[in-house]
Amino acid sequence: MSTSRRKIEHLELCAASPVESRKTGPGFNDVMLVHRALPEMNMDDIDLSSRFLEKDMNAPFMIASITGGHPETTAVNAALAEAAEELGIGIGVGSQRAAIEDPSQEESFSVVRDKAPNAFVYGNIGAAQIREYGVEGVEKIIEMIDADAIAVHLNFLQEAIQPEGDRDASGALEVISDICSLAVPVIIKETGAGISHEDAFILKEAGVSAIDVGGVGGTSWSGVEVYRARERKDRESELLGELFWDFGIPTAPSIVECSVSLPVIATGGLRTGLDIAKSIALGASVASAALPFVEPAMKGKDNVVDSIQHMLNELKVAMFLCGCKNITDLHLAPAVVSGWTREYLELRGFNVKDLAMRSTNNDLLAV
Repeated sequence: MSTSRRKIEHLELCAASPVESRKTGPGFNDVMLVHRALPEMNMDDIDLSSRFLEKDMNAPFMIASITGGHPETTAVNAALAEAAEELGIGIGVGSQRAAIEDPSQEESFSVVRDKAPNAFVYGNIGAAQIREYGVEGVEKIIEMIDADAIAVHLNFLQEAIQPEGDRDASGALEVISDICSLAVPVIIKETGAGISHEDAFILKEAGVSAIDVGGVGGTSWSGVEVYRARERKDRESELLGELFWDFGIPTAPSIVECSVSLPVIATGGLRTGLDIAKSIALGASVASAALPFVEPAMKGKDNVVDSIQHMLNELKVAMFLCGCKNITDLHLAPAVVSGWTREYLELRGFNVKDLAMRSTNNDLLAV
């Protein structure tokens, strides 16, 4: 199957089938923000503005990578980009591999910059494809959308399930390090299995500029592959996809795992503005989501704007109830972690009491 055909198949499955994590949520139910009964502020004065990788945004939120690479995805990306431009938030494109293989697919990606000339826009390519196309190929996809940053996605779980997947992860760190010399920041992006502290530290040493945790709790690409396997009656891939549907680190603990003094993007199962607030209190610089906007984008820009604006209104209420006038305050808001997430983090050596006591020390690893 061509990369282009696979991209539209993925989009259609995400729009029509239950593809989210089934047993493991993102972990936000284990996180409680401390209520301030006397917030001592006017909610209308709350400032959501944020700065990420030297780019100003009206809110600490981005539309995560969704699609591109097939003619039928162009209108979807256009609607998403128009919404991002109107709201003053960031947006990423889906993997640009299809456009490298077939330049006729470039418009499905370049439309994002055309419709969002002022937004923070990041490009997207897999680590395995960098090895194949080299630094010159990465420069081409940056130029394709005049990207403010380039995301390198790590989707080895999905690759392991796909019959056509690239299962050779050797040398990935080296090629990531090679492209960190480019003129735009490099974001490392997991796609649904989370990033550990060990990998976050290694990536920081390699020179990356930010980490998108892409944790368990949102879209399961292993789950997506289950549906694809059923359609082609591939029992082996179906069984593998079922087993690893919820494999990985949930989003909330992965945010803490990635506390290595780099900007962190919280992605994976964020569905409300309260989730955004909890993410930032846990240490994320910005949050992002993809699946909630697939169906609205198929209907048009206004539906996407309405969906995101509702989340931002929820974020503002959460900040008001926590006594936070701005995003800097929210970074320092106490967050009480309990349940499985607390148990996981403590077993991993993190001192979650620092989050509840609200230390400004970003190094949460217990000594």
